[in-house]
Amino acid sequence: MWDYLVDRLPQILFAGWQHFSLVVQCLILATALSIVLAALVYRSGAWTSVANSVTAIGLTIPSFALIGLLIAPVGYGVTPAVIVVTFFATLPILRNAVVGLSSVPAATVESARGIGMSRMRTLLTVELPMAWPVILAGIRVSAQMVMGIAAVAAYALGPGLGGLIFSGLSRLGGANSLESVVVGVIGIIILALLLDLILVGIGRLTTPKGIRA
Repeated sequence: MWDYLVDRLPQILFAGWQHFSLVVQCLILATALSIVLAALVYRSGAWTSVANSVTAIGLTIPSFALIGLLIAPVGYGVTPAVIVVTFFATLPILRNAVVGLSSVPAATVESARGIGMSRMRTLLTVELPMAWPVILAGIRVSAQMVMGIAAVAAYALGPGLGGLIFSGLSRLGGANSLESVVVGVIGIIILALLLDLILVGIGRLTTPKGIRA
């Protein structure tokens, strides 16, 4: 194992960086999409139910099957990986964004409107900051989930540590096959823990002190 790490350290570090970069970029995209969608539907009970149903159904779709279906229309490489990771990342964030915005007290919103704030300003300066801790919790759940899904994306030749896992599994019993799988799995676990620590730090920096207290 030690020899395997030493011989392939640059390759492993590069794959780890690709994996981390893929997940982070897809999380940012998913967060933006989720907040926009949540802002459009959270005031309507019917649309809120639709959003919750979509997120629940979406989580039942096997990621491996979705990646396989995307190969025909979009091909191999980064594109199917980004689509699949962003899709699954959006689901927990959207659910939490809807819950967070819906849970903002109506009296607080009415007070903001009463002092002359527009609907958009109320959303941006009052509702979103108050809902942010709930949204961030969804982002943390999503980050841990898609860290593993990003590895599955290697089936479509997506970037990241999943390539080491699939390479090792395809030649299991051969030279360095087990080492390849173990390094890929442990690397993903380490990246997941690192990203969660980063998100905790972001939460402390971005959550208003009054809400944090």
